[in-house]
Amino acid sequence: MFEIDRTVSMNYGETTKMVIESAKHFSEQYIRPNVMDWDESQFFPATVLRKAGELGFMGLLIPEIYGGSGMGYHEYIAVIEEISKVDPSIGLSLAAHNSLAAQHVYLFGNEEQRMKWLPKLATGQWIGAWGLTEYNTGSDAKGMNATAKKQGDQWILNGTKNFITHGKSCDLAVVIFKNGEKGDSHGMTSFVVEKGTPGFSSGKVENKLGMRASETAEMVFENCIVPDSNRLGDIGEGFIQSMKILDGGRISIAALSLGIAKGAFEASVKYANEREQFGKPIGAFQGISFMLAEMATEIEAASLLTHQAGEDKNQGKNVTQIGAMAKLFSSEVCVKVASNAVQVHGGYGFIKDFPVEKFYRDSKLCTIGEGTSEIQKLVIARNFLKS
Repeated sequence: MFEIDRTVSMNYGETTKMVIESAKHFSEQYIRPNVMDWDESQFFPATVLRKAGELGFMGLLIPEIYGGSGMGYHEYIAVIEEISKVDPSIGLSLAAHNSLAAQHVYLFGNEEQRMKWLPKLATGQWIGAWGLTEYNTGSDAKGMNATAKKQGDQWILNGTKNFITHGKSCDLAVVIFKNGEKGDSHGMTSFVVEKGTPGFSSGKVENKLGMRASETAEMVFENCIVPDSNRLGDIGEGFIQSMKILDGGRISIAALSLGIAKGAFEASVKYANEREQFGKPIGAFQGISFMLAEMATEIEAASLLTHQAGEDKNQGKNVTQIGAMAKLFSSEVCVKVASNAVQVHGGYGFIKDFPVEKFYRDSKLCTIGEGTSEIQKLVIARNFLKS
């Protein structure tokens, strides 16, 4: 019912449609048969991400010269959305790899660094992680405690990053450490740390409410030594870089939210047409039909806002405000739609035999990850309230 084609058909043709069909086929063949098994056991299917790399989904935004697919944000949104309609966990992992880890290397790495790491990330040979968050510095990233100290042509990294997607299983991590005064936006620097580097290890793997097949873990650095050649960009620019990365990352979460909302909505329409009460399908009752109508309208609005953010990103415009708007609106719609989907299903919505139970659990992360809804409102307001 809500095909992405209509939204982008004015600007994109067969290539976009082929990408969408490829994502659908990939989801049905490699993801759907395993969704609940992965969820129940909290199993991270790294091999599926590597298969996604073979199809170009791990380097969607990376130019072909570096092994990527060289596509734009409309195609990227479409892939995240289609996969998230089947399993948001896999959509989340793809989003974190593409928009955080790979994009940071592409946007802020030099040519040598790009040629060294991007072909492995873009083809799925390597899985990427991105580490900014610490235990006491969720929304207040400038308050980080993890330190980087320069010693000759090397850096010594110490500290712990938490809530990191692929924090245990990653082959490469882009991490931001404090090298100056705490709270100084120009006192942090970005580094690439490869798996197997002495002093770099994983800690606790989080046991989560939702998104259980997307690994979330600590990354621990204990006198971890990396060469200065692993530094991304200028010394002291790590926080500034991170804020730019999050601008694009919020479009990813908006796309993830869309996928969840559409998956929950489509399951609800199917159920409303099949489930009978009082001699007719429940969709014939105004209470259900009006609920579905509101869900459909809000999903459409979220889709248009998300694709406008994607279009602005494609054109190289500043997307700080519209990216935050897309993330805020789409994530809140996602939670509302998933909740209503459970309501439409009644008692069956509360059991794991029907997909909306999982959509409901998965949806909540979208209002938290890559900046809470409250942080998005702050970002948006600061763009028009000058003090």
